[in-house]
Amino acid sequence: MSRAFHKFWLKITAIVIGSFGPVFFLGTMRQTQEPARLTLDILSWPVDGATTWASPDTHFLSALTGGFLCGWGVTIWCLSQWVYDAAPEGVRRSVLWGTLAWFVLDSAGSIASGNRSNVVFNVLVLLIAVGPLWRKARA
Repeated sequence: MSRAFHKFWLKITAIVIGSFGPVFFLGTMRQTQEPARLTLDILSWPVDGATTWASPDTHFLSALTGGFLCGWGVTIWCLSQWVYDAAPEGVRRSVLWGTLAWFVLDSAGSIASGNRSNVVFNVLVLLIAVGPLWRKARA
């Protein structure tokens, strides 16, 4: 992989991660919570409508989650834009390790909460988000 392709893929990673932010932000308000509720219903397969967004605590947690995911996506985009050329290997490894940390903790929490099916979705997101970043780019 070339550095140019890695830099391009960092933007893909940013979009994949950051795109969950607005979805969960919408979960903060009763009128717009359906995309967040449906996303969680899909991730806790099977889709059965059992996932609700009724609690104000869930709305608050949705705000936090949306903010963190949007911010993480923007951070990766900015790293690709403003830092990658100066430190390509440092940016690649930082994004890789951050994504792996998300994968391990999110998957462990999914299993602990009885939502093992989310691990399958996590593997798909991990493979898409990391893509060619597994390997060092050639200079």
